[in-house]
Amino acid sequence: MEDYRQIQLAELDRKIEETKKLLLDPQMEDLAKTEIADLEKQKEDVLTTYQQASNEENSEDLDQRNVIIEVSGAAGGDEATLWAKELLRMYTRFAEIKGFKTEALDEDVIKIEGNGAFENFKFEAGVHRVQRIPATEKRGRVHTSTATVSVLPELEDIDLHINPSDVGFEAFRAGGHGGQNVNKVSSAVRIIHKPSGIIVTSRTERSQLQNREIAMELLRAKLWEIEVEARHGEIAGLKSTQVGRGTRAEKIRTYNFPQDRMTDHRINKSWRNLEGILDGNLEEIVKELSLNLKAM
Repeated sequence: MEDYRQIQLAELDRKIEETKKLLLDPQMEDLAKTEIADLEKQKEDVLTTYQQASNEENSEDLDQRNVIIEVSGAAGGDEATLWAKELLRMYTRFAEIKGFKTEALDEDVIKIEGNGAFENFKFEAGVHRVQRIPATEKRGRVHTSTATVSVLPELEDIDLHINPSDVGFEAFRAGGHGGQNVNKVSSAVRIIHKPSGIIVTSRTERSQLQNREIAMELLRAKLWEIEVEARHGEIAGLKSTQVGRGTRAEKIRTYNFPQDRMTDHRINKSWRNLEGILDGNLEEIVKELSLNLKAM
């Protein structure tokens, strides 16, 4: 995937070249010079934040950040959607056990706040497969469903600056819970990031301003994910980096209900007691993954 900041730089270069044409017009020359200086400053800011992000990714600073977790049903229809909700509950329970604060950002997205939050959840990114007999299955057949987990550190604008002109905002009426205000007022927000095509939404708050702030948090996190995946794709042979970060396409884990066993395929290790695991008892698993994946 193309690096987002490369898209930004290319767009700024294009604007600079277009504006330079105005220098030939005496009436527009002063305005053009001001605009070019502003664009050059934006370009310098992008390059600076890119270097800061590169340095930060190689440090342990991100581990101490808050974390944003998105869980989406993948293969398996309604069962996959149900499985995604169970995983989201598992992470919420684990956060409570760790003493972290949890906040719903959207229907399938939560933010977990606390020192070391990202460190505790960063190895959960990838595809989680479940094998079990659904409640609606009359013949007792085992079905396989999957859910995709995305784990992203919470970033500030100083970490990854987004040009306001690259973003489009739309307000709409949110459905679901929330009372009359949710139904009558366009408080939900949808953000379209023009260079990348990414679309994010937030509808959990009653205030449009709050939802807009949440949506920008999500957008920054997703753009960071694009950069990390692009950077890792350029580094051949660093398998440990690929495994350690986890990507949306990586099948990392299977939860086998008939055998009451959860297996993490990255370290080829299994744990029993799925009921306890899904109730948030992940401490042992997190420690094992941290120890083994960092050592690979």
